[in-house]
Amino acid sequence: MLCIAAALLGACSLAPKYDPPAAPEVTSFKESGDWLPAQPADAQQRGNWWEVFDDPKLNALEKQLDVANPDLQAAVARFQQARAIASRARSDEFPTVGAGASASRGRTSGNSPLAALLGGVPVTRNDFVTSLDLNWEIDVFGRVRNAAAAARAQAQESAADAAAVQLSLQAELAADYFTLRGDDTTGQLLEDTIKVYDRAYQLTSNRYQEGIAAATDVDQADTQRQSARAQLSSVRRERAQLEHAIAVLLGQVPSAFTLEPASLASGVPPVDSGLPSALLQRRPDVARAERAMAAANAQIGVARAAWFPVFSLAGAAGFESVLASSWVKAPSRFWSVGPSAQVPLLDFGARSAVNRQARAAYDEALANYRKTTLTAYQEVEDNLAALHHLADELKADEAASASAQSSANHADKRYDAGVADYVEVTTTHTAALQEQRNAISARVAQLNAAVALVRATGGGWTRDQLARL
Repeated sequence: MLCIAAALLGACSLAPKYDPPAAPEVTSFKESGDWLPAQPADAQQRGNWWEVFDDPKLNALEKQLDVANPDLQAAVARFQQARAIASRARSDEFPTVGAGASASRGRTSGNSPLAALLGGVPVTRNDFVTSLDLNWEIDVFGRVRNAAAAARAQAQESAADAAAVQLSLQAELAADYFTLRGDDTTGQLLEDTIKVYDRAYQLTSNRYQEGIAAATDVDQADTQRQSARAQLSSVRRERAQLEHAIAVLLGQVPSAFTLEPASLASGVPPVDSGLPSALLQRRPDVARAERAMAAANAQIGVARAAWFPVFSLAGAAGFESVLASSWVKAPSRFWSVGPSAQVPLLDFGARSAVNRQARAAYDEALANYRKTTLTAYQEVEDNLAALHHLADELKADEAASASAQSSANHADKRYDAGVADYVEVTTTHTAALQEQRNAISARVAQLNAAVALVRATGGGWTRDQLARL
């Protein structure tokens, strides 16, 4: 009775009161250490976040991705579908009005009840009808409003999902791009190294012809340069595959896309992780999980409303006549209006099962939300740790590369002086090449960790964008 009385002023709702889950209390990131600013600039990474890397080619590629990527276009189309469904659900809160007109001529059977009343004479008659029809479900228990609220939350969930897809693709493009540039740098290193090895092979061959060097020295020199050629082929293969992957990200046929070689960026720009308390507001996947909870909560209200009557109001008005000449005249008018109510009395547990399903769906959404928030903090911590330790790794690799190159130079001099064998030369040069490659790999890993940290902190997205839906 209370709900019916409330319907006179505004319908009641059977959905539980929804309060978004409290965010974990995180005051600082464990892995930030002393190498990040004490006061994070929370608004640093906004908009075109990739521009912080100051690479014009990457900037151009990212803009192409936003326009042409098929996965992003599919995500946007899914959002548009969800938004249309939400609009459809919202329209159910209002009356529907339809208009119709018909004209027919028919003959009844001579044995029909109507003909029997007329002495068994068949009746031939016209029927001209035009009408306006109104139907309205009076949402006493909030079924329609909760369904509309669930659809709106699902549309917002889809919008957040599209943002998450976009951010993921942007980060994937940047990571592929930096890895490709690492291959460009490694390829140039190997090309230069092969030239040095070819000269060493030629000199060793000449020394062998002059009886100064052993045949094993020639073989070792040849092995070293052929090994470098094999490494170069492997790097070129990986680069080609990365170029193809970038082409697909940009919605292009790989055979029609070419990315000219260029050097790898020399350093990693500072990337601020922001305030931990604001992290969950910047992650589209967290917003998606929270909106899924809101939709599931509203669906509980829809399920609960199934226990109560559905009230509706129907009406019709128009004209009906057997003659076209009197179709729309006053005597041909008709109208009807009245309420109705319907409730199932016996369904053998169907409504109870629907309610249990709705509650379980909410519990699932809650668990997914908690997992998503934990994963968000994990990803930030992982990439903060990666940036921290990769900086130490790169420093050590560069120092090792310098030492290895110095050792190779000394080995060359010792071999020329006849106090070292060629095994020492090949060993030191192989170590120098490997350390140079390690340093390049560490720089690529640093740049990719910076990209991953931007992605983990939401890139340029904010939850405020959902409020407009």
